[in-house]
Amino acid sequence: MARFSRIQVIQVMEQTGLVPLFYHTDVELGKKVLKACYNGGARLMEFTNRGDYAHQVFSELNKFCEKVLPEMIMGVGSVTDAGTASLYMQLGANFVVTPVLREDIAVVCNRKKVLWSPGCGTLTEISKAEELGCEIVKLFPAEVLGPSFVKAIKGPCPWTKIMPTGGVTTDEENLKEWFQAGVTCVGMGSKLISKEIIESGDFTALEKEVKKTLEIIEEVKK
Repeated sequence: MARFSRIQVIQVMEQTGLVPLFYHTDVELGKKVLKACYNGGARLMEFTNRGDYAHQVFSELNKFCEKVLPEMIMGVGSVTDAGTASLYMQLGANFVVTPVLREDIAVVCNRKKVLWSPGCGTLTEISKAEELGCEIVKLFPAEVLGPSFVKAIKGPCPWTKIMPTGGVTTDEENLKEWFQAGVTCVGMGSKLISKEIIESGDFTALEKEVKKTLEIIEEVKK
């Protein structure tokens, strides 16, 4: 069962503006990544559902957060069906992110009042997601659609809350473009938790990168 309500998750997404994305098969490495992100100020982590036994890794990392990083909100991404969403919610997922809009996922998440964020690429999909109870829409693929797409959407639909994923970097100019266009928060994977950091094991560098990114986001949101 989720430790955080969907309202709490939304509030943290709005307050911090950042949802790091991460996947690795090594549980101990995952703990180090989580701790570095946490120490850097992140309070959300989307564990992407990739590879065999990914749910088992998530389970161990979620338990770790509950004991060691109590304010870290663990969610799951790359979910493509209701069964997988239900499995992760059983393991304590606090939010569910999907690459596509699927009503069956909306139903199982809403039933347990868990925040779900579907991947949408058109205003029609966004509108349908909101009709199904979505609070924050994942704009995907963001690198294709861009900040101008967000700005165009916010004109007729100022109530829409958007989280672009893909194509978002830690660069100040890039973040400024997204937030000035009107996004609520951004999802960031390898641009933040880079392959180089994972291979080198330099988690102090990751902590510093997360802290710097959050500082930039706080500044560009003003």
